[in-house]
Amino acid sequence: MEGEWRPDCDGAPIPVMNRFAIKAGLGACVLGASVLIPAQASAEPAATATGTELSGMTVFLDPGHQGSSEGHDLAQQVNDGRGNTKDCQTSGMTSLGGVPEHTINWNVSQLVKSSLESLGAKVVLSRQDDTGWGGCVDERARAASESNADVAVSIHADSTAQGEDASKHGFHMIIPSLPIPDEKADAAQSGGGLEASKMMRDAYKSDGFVPANYAGVNDGLQTRADVAGPALTQVPLVFVEMGNGSNKEDSAQLESTDGQLKHAITITTGIVTYLLTGSQSAPAEELAAAPAATTTTPEASEDSASSTTTTTPKATTPKATPQSTAPESAEFSELMEMLAPLLEVEGLDGLEDLVNDKNLGLVSELASTLMAVITGAGGN
Repeated sequence: MEGEWRPDCDGAPIPVMNRFAIKAGLGACVLGASVLIPAQASAEPAATATGTELSGMTVFLDPGHQGSSEGHDLAQQVNDGRGNTKDCQTSGMTSLGGVPEHTINWNVSQLVKSSLESLGAKVVLSRQDDTGWGGCVDERARAASESNADVAVSIHADSTAQGEDASKHGFHMIIPSLPIPDEKADAAQSGGGLEASKMMRDAYKSDGFVPANYAGVNDGLQTRADVAGPALTQVPLVFVEMGNGSNKEDSAQLESTDGQLKHAITITTGIVTYLLTGSQSAPAEELAAAPAATTTTPEASEDSASSTTTTTPKATTPKATPQSTAPESAEFSELMEMLAPLLEVEGLDGLEDLVNDKNLGLVSELASTLMAVITGAGGN
């Protein structure tokens, strides 16, 4: 409530304003410390996060679908980027446990957003809540392009049947068939978009996720010409399908709080790996000279889908292949079991009740432990 103060990750007092602020703050404590900053050369030790690694960089996050389509025609025909048209939007799948895809996408995106902001990045969202409209596919692509983001990530979950489908499971990245008619979109997706998608795929595999075994997916990548977003977006885009909501195991992970957290950590790892080591990332000396991140106000962090930025595109300087940016799956599972009591008491919406001096101290210890495991500095 207004006037109440509680400590942040470092013990400094912060005002407690609402459930969302607490949820985002706790997510930043856990996720911000969990991200490994890839070494610029394999001989160098991995660095710990300082909060300024992504200063000056912009990430566009698109939580797929929307909370409500009231007043909008989902079947309205819009440009598909290839000379034809397609439906404006769809309602998304519903998991076997009855959780709508738009909510799964939203929860994961909020955790990713908190993590990226804790590293100094500016995050632009395609939609501002999980209750209203989020825009047609062409509008979201235009918003991503106008944000001048260093990378855009569209977060989705798949389905293959109305009921249960035990035979099909796994994650995949959708990449567009090339070439794309729009020259700027083609350059963005054939270059940085493809590279970032492969890095995201590698992050998923490193975290123990299994590539999809259906719909022509090849080692976690699916090439398609019927998805408008990549064909219309003029900044590098990663289109993530986190899992199959029709599969019992995939669905359970997509629905659960710890499963959403695991997806968020993996997506954040893929984004950070691309931004700091990809061929379009800034040279090391530019990163070192980046200004310190400033405190983000709620107004600044909740960008509208139509907002624009003046971020300067990064120089194309090749980087050395980073060391693995994800923890071993067994170690990760142990840490997730430690985090579960904090996150599963009442789910994401109950985190407010978990925030107190004692629990924040525990979160800090868990975050430190997770960082130690990822960097190889911790014990077995």
